[in-house]
Order: sequence, then structure tokens, then C-alpha cells
Amino acid sequence: MIDHISISDFAIIRNTEIDFEDGLNIITGETGSGKSIVIEAVSLALGSRADSGYVRHGAKKARVQLQADLDGEEVILSREVSAAGKNLCRVNGELVTRGRIAEEARKIADIHGQYDNVSLLDPERHLTLVDQFHKAEIRPYLDAFREAYHAYREIRLKLEKLVKDERENRRKIDFYTFELKEINEADLRPEEEEELSDRLSVLKNSEKIFAAAGAASSLLTDGENDVLSLLGEAERSLGSISSYSAELTEIHEGVSGAYYELQDLAERIRRIADGSDFDPSEVDQVISRLEQIDRLKKKYGADIPEILAYRDRIAGELSLIENFDEEKEKLEKETKERLAALKEKAEDLTLFRTKTARELSAAIEAELHDLNFKDAKLVLQIRKAPAITQNGQDECEIMISTNPGEPLKPLAKTASGGEISRIMLAIKNVTGDYDNVPTMIFDEIDAGISGITASVVARKLKEISREHQIICITHLPQIAAAGDVNFRIYKDTENGATFTHVEKLSEEGRRDEIARLLGGDSITDTTRKSAEELIAHMHESARMHGTK
Repeated sequence: MIDHISISDFAIIRNTEIDFEDGLNIITGETGSGKSIVIEAVSLALGSRADSGYVRHGAKKARVQLQADLDGEEVILSREVSAAGKNLCRVNGELVTRGRIAEEARKIADIHGQYDNVSLLDPERHLTLVDQFHKAEIRPYLDAFREAYHAYREIRLKLEKLVKDERENRRKIDFYTFELKEINEADLRPEEEEELSDRLSVLKNSEKIFAAAGAASSLLTDGENDVLSLLGEAERSLGSISSYSAELTEIHEGVSGAYYELQDLAERIRRIADGSDFDPSEVDQVISRLEQIDRLKKKYGADIPEILAYRDRIAGELSLIENFDEEKEKLEKETKERLAALKEKAEDLTLFRTKTARELSAAIEAELHDLNFKDAKLVLQIRKAPAITQNGQDECEIMISTNPGEPLKPLAKTASGGEISRIMLAIKNVTGDYDNVPTMIFDEIDAGISGITASVVARKLKEISREHQIICITHLPQIAAAGDVNFRIYKDTENGATFTHVEKLSEEGRRDEIARLLGGDSITDTTRKSAEELIAHMHESARMHGTK
């Protein structure tokens, strides 16, 4: 809900702050006092378009800051408009776009007035009204439809890509065939390059390797006191006593293992020293193979695994190209099957929405009758959309007739601003249990009504204020008398300049303001008494109807 709003140098408002409260907040004031200016300021904070004409004469910039409580978290929206036309938007002090501030504002408040009923006049929002009315029951239908929609979209995109790429792929056949042949003939192994590099290092240092290996071989196996002979003697000596204890057995086994391992190593060293593993021509062969791999890397990948992955990919594409007709036929069949399934789920969703729309239409129409639209007919009309989208194949529009004999027409083309505000009031009284917007602002909701209708509108506002914070600008005493908290907008003149002010009214101030609405500028004991009676009546009526 909106906790506080601060307005500076906006139109004829120099500096005004308003602390709103939970429930029904009523704003009244004489004609021309600036009530509409306050709503314009609130609208600016909630993301409406900025205009340098908002800046008070003589000031450099207009500033509006709105503080709200959104699910226990404080949110501050602020707008600044300079006389030069510069517009700054902030959310919690961070500079943002107007679109972002409007997005945040939609979570906080909805404005309904003579010129600001965007959400109600937008047919795209009407379908949301229907879906939210029985949101738990419609969820399985929506989930089943969207699963079918994504499955159809996935296969359709795959088919479209296949057809789109066909001509280009045909041109790639020869090129891919050559590349695949070149890579396959190279007969690469993933670890081959590393092995070849190691082998080349050995071959290039063969002279040094021969010398070192020969010296090591002599020390291990040549002469009477070579290492292997001495280790053999040690192994035999320990073997003669190994049976005397577990420790001696373990030691003997360790030395014996070392002897046979060293014997194997000595044999390998001897072969290296003899040069039996070296072929002088092998250097050229290894270099040639590494050069071949380098050429393939420049064309197909950073290393052999990448080259092989590229080979597998183009092999798959070649297979697809060569089997295009077969693959296309397969995808077309699957696309047709998934489209049929999608249409079936869309039809299920349409049937449920149509039933729900009838129930919602009847409930809203009953509320309209209470709001003195005695002959009103209202239908949330479900019709087939031109195309299936992720929301189904349905469009919805509120159709209404407010007078006998008139055909149903789109709400956006029929109702006046005041009527739209009352229609929104009827809708909100039906949908209030699932509407997530905490604050509703009504301007000109009382246009063209009086008497009993005004009392009914007041009661409806009280009903909605059980679930929503309501801010309502009115000139009717019946609505003003229903308020939980009342504010008065007034103008005064200082040094030849006119300014608008807003004050929170005490109980006595509220009585006198309602007395003014009842009797004009002349406030008498009689009008005060009537105001007290009206306040008592409106609150008693709210109590009897279960509101606060």
C-alpha cells in the first residue's frame, strides 16, 4: 500500500506531503482546488509520461516521491521533471527507465479515473481477469496447453530450420565430403599428438640418451660388483633367514620385488643403450605426421579432440542432407500430430474459459445493478484469436450495454470516464480476493451519480477496502462520510501566487467538510448535524454489510 507521498513544485503545489492509511482514504475539496493535480502527481510517480508543464512557475524542477509497502518491503518511487524537459526516474534511489518504474508501480497501485483506466480498457487484461477468477481450477488446463504448445513449437522450428537450410546444405555436400575424407584418411587418435611430441623429443636427443643409458646399463649389469648382482646376493642372504620372523619375511619380499623390478628396468635400459628402439628415418616420419596434424588443426580445430568432434558434426549434417526428404517427411508428420494435440488442448482451455467468463460476467453484472446500472448487460466475450500463442487461442473483451435496447459494445468505445470507474469498482468487488494490486485510486468515480447510487458506491468502496487500500477523490458527501481517513485539498494565495495544500482532517474537520459538501459554502448547525447523521449512517451501513 502507499504510505506516503511528497510533492514539490508540481503545478500549483509548492510543497505538500500526505500520509495515507490502510482502508478508505477520501480526498475532497472545492472545485478548482487542485484535486486533479494531486492525482496527476501520483500518476507521475507511478510511471505516467512526464511533461515540463508540470513544473511550477518560477521553479527549476518538479519532484514527486512515493513510498509504499510491498509485501513487507519498503519501495520508494521518485520522479523529477525539469523545466527544460529532463526526466529522471528512480526506484529506491537507483536511476531507472520510465518503463522500469511503471513496472514496479503496477505491483503497487492501479489508477481509475476520467482519463486513466488503461488496465480496464486494455482487452489483453480482460483475459487475465477470466484466468484469475478460478485460477486453481484453470491451472491444469493451462499447464497441459503450454506443454503441448512448447512441444509443437519445438518441432515446428526444427522443421522450419531444415527447410530453410536445405539449399545452403546442398551447396555444402561437396565441401563437407572433402573435409570428412581428409579427416578420416588422417586416421587420428585423441592422444596421438602428445605421444608424437614425446617421441620426437627422444629421437632428437638420441646421442645423449645412448650415452646415459649405456652408463646406467654398465652400472646395473656389467662387472662383478654391478648393482643387480649385489642386490641378488642381498636377496639370497635374506631369503635364508626369512622364515625366522614375519618382519624378516616382509623385508625379504620387499628386496626380492625390488630385484626383479630392477632386472626388468635394466633390460629396458640395455635395449635403449643398444639402439634397437631407434630408427634414424623415424625422425622424419614423426615430424611429417606432426606437420599433418598442424595443418588439420588450422582448418578444423585447436586440437585432435576438436577435429574429431568437427568430423562427427559434419558427418551428421551430411547424413541429414543426404536423407533430407525422409527427415522432412518425418518432421512434417510429427508437426501435424503435435498441432492436432495442441488444438485439442486449446479447445479444452477455451471451453473452460467460456464457462468461467459466463460466471464472472453474471457476478459483475449483479454488482453493476447495485451501482445503479439497473439495465446494464455485461459480457466477457471469449472469441477465437487469429493465431495460437502461449496463452491459448482466445481473446477476451468486456462488452457492455448500459441502457435498455442498446446492443453490447466494447467497453473502451462505450462507457464514459465516470462509468468506467464504477464498472471497475464492480469488477474489483468481485475479483478483490485474487487481485494482487494492494492500492486502488479512484478519480471521478462519482461523476453523474447522486442519492441512493452515491450511497451504494460508498458501500462498495468500503467493501473493497477490506482487501485493498483505497484512495478516492470525490465531491459527494455520501462517499466522503464512508472514509476511514479524510483529507481536504484547498488553495490559498501568498504574495500574489496561488498554492494548493492538502491537510488530514480531524473528526471535527471531517464533519465540517461533509457539511460543506451537503450545504455549500455556508456551514450551519443544521448541516453539521446532517453530516454527523450521514457519517453514522454510512458506517452503520458498512457494519451491517460486513465491512469495517
